Amino acid sequence: MTEKPKMTELSNGGMYYALTFPTFHVKVYIPKWDVPCDVINYGFMTPYLLVFEEEQETIEQNVSFAKESGLEKIAKRFGGSVLFVYPNSENGWEDASKDLFHDLIDQTRISEYYEPGLALMRNRFTGEWGEIFIRGALNRSYLYGFGKSADFIVKNCLQTIEGNGLYGPGDITPVACVLQNVSVIPEVKRDDIPIVSIGNTDAINEAFEKSTKHLLIKEAPDYVADFDGFVKRYRRMVGKLEQEPDFDALNMVVEPGVCNVKVSADNCGDDKELERHDIGYVAYYHRGIMDNQNVPLVLCFHGGGDSAMCMAALSEWHVVAAKNDFLLVCVDKHMRSTATEVMELLEHLKERYSIDEQRIYSTGFSMGGAKSWDLYEQYPTVFAGVAPMDATFEIGRDVFGNYSEKAINENTLVPVFYVGGEDSPLPELPFQEKKCLDRLAYVLKVNQAKTQCTISFDEQETWENKIMGIDGDDIVYDQDEKTGSVLTMHKFYSTDGNCYTVFASASKQSHEMRHLNAKNAWAFLRQFQRNTDGEIII
Repeated sequence: MTEKPKMTELSNGGMYYALTFPTFHVKVYIPKWDVPCDVINYGFMTPYLLVFEEEQETIEQNVSFAKESGLEKIAKRFGGSVLFVYPNSENGWEDASKDLFHDLIDQTRISEYYEPGLALMRNRFTGEWGEIFIRGALNRSYLYGFGKSADFIVKNCLQTIEGNGLYGPGDITPVACVLQNVSVIPEVKRDDIPIVSIGNTDAINEAFEKSTKHLLIKEAPDYVADFDGFVKRYRRMVGKLEQEPDFDALNMVVEPGVCNVKVSADNCGDDKELERHDIGYVAYYHRGIMDNQNVPLVLCFHGGGDSAMCMAALSEWHVVAAKNDFLLVCVDKHMRSTATEVMELLEHLKERYSIDEQRIYSTGFSMGGAKSWDLYEQYPTVFAGVAPMDATFEIGRDVFGNYSEKAINENTLVPVFYVGGEDSPLPELPFQEKKCLDRLAYVLKVNQAKTQCTISFDEQETWENKIMGIDGDDIVYDQDEKTGSVLTMHKFYSTDGNCYTVFASASKQSHEMRHLNAKNAWAFLRQFQRNTDGEIII
C-alpha cells in the first residue's frame, strides 16, 4: 500500500510533493491555478507535463525552471501540475530502466477526483488506499527532454508502449516529445509521435524529418509558444493520434464561467443540503459575434463520467458552433444540479451574453441526454428544440432517478432530435428496453405526430423495424466517412404538416459521442424558434 505523500506549501502559493518508485523519482509541482477547478473539470484538457531532468535538481530549481520556461503558466491555465522525473539508478540516465516511462504512467495514472494535484483511490477489491493519481490527462502526455534525458527518450520512448492506460491495459505511447540537445541519431519506430526538435544538429533533424509526420524544428526554445502553436494540438485516444481544432485560427473564444444558484427543493445530489451552490460552464463562440446582434444558444450537458470540455471535444459541438455562429455553453458537473437550477443559470447567461431568447436549445450525451429530457418535461416553453442523445429515463424520472413532483409536459410541442447507438451496451433505442419505446410514444403524442407508436415491447418479433419499432414518415441517411457509421433518421410529421420529431439510430456506434450526430442535430434544431406567444415557428 502506498503511503500518502506529504504535501509541502511553497511561498508562491503553490505546493509540491516527492515520491520514489523502483525505477524513478518524481517531484510534483502544483502552482496556484488561474482557473476555477473546483467547479469546472479541466481534466480532459489538462496537459500531462513530464520534465525528464538531465541532472537531478532541487525543488527550488525545478520551480525556477517551471517559471522561467513558462511550463508553470501552462499548468496554471489548465489546472495542472509539472512533474520532474529522474531515474532511480546509480548512473542516472546512463543505466535508467528502459521501462521508466511505462512505470511512470502505471504509477501516476489520472483521475478527475483529486486533492490539489493528487488523489489516492481506494482499491475496490481490497478496500485499501493504494493508487496515486496526478492532475494531467494521460491522453495528453507531453515529454520534455534535455541532453542525456532527451537521448533516453529517443532510445526508449519514440515507439509503441503498452501499459495501464486511461481505459485499462493498452497503448500508452507518449503524445508528443520536446527534445533539446539530442546527441544520438534517432531511430523513430512510430511516425505519429509529434516532435519539437530544439537546438539539434542537421543530421538529427534529417533523421526526424524522415521518421515522423509531425515535426517542429527550433533553434531555441519558446515553450509557451511551442505548446500553443504545436504541442497542445495533439491528443492520443486509445492509441490513435488526434488533432484539436485551432481555436485561434477559427477566431473562437473559449471562456469559462461560474454561476451561483439557489439549491432547489428537488436537488438530491451532493449539494442538496446547501442553500446555494456554484454551476460551472465553458462557453464557445466566435469573437465579436455578439457585438451587434443576439445569437442562438445551445446548452450542452456532458455524460455521467465526462466533463464539459470532454463533451465539446469528443462530440465536436464546438466545431459545429464555429461553423454556424451560435453560442455553445457546456455545463459542467450538471448532475449536481436540477432543471430548475438550470433555469437560473439560463438567466445568468442572458445577462452575460447577447442571446436570442426565441432560439434557445438543449442537447446532451448519456446523463446529459437525460438532463435534456428533464428540460423537455419540466420547462418546455423555454426551449425552441432539444437534442437528447444516447440515453433516456422512464418518463417523469429526472437525472437523480426520482419521479419529478412537477407536472410533466403533456401538450407543449418541443422539436426533438434524438440519437441512440445501435451497438450500445446501454438502453438507448426502442429495441433495447421498454422505456426507450415508451419515450418514443410519449414524444410522438406530445408533438402531435400523425404516426403514433402503438406497438408492444413484448412483441418485438412482429416489428417491421427491428431497431426503432416503427418507421418514420420519411427516412434520411447520413454516413460518417471516418467510421462508416450510418445515421438513420426517422422523421415524424405532425398534424400541421411539419416535422418536429426525429428519432435516429447510429450503426457501428456504442455508447459514445460523435460529430455526425451533433452536425445533424443542429441542422434540425436551427429551423425552429419559439415566439413570444410560446408557439414554435419555422
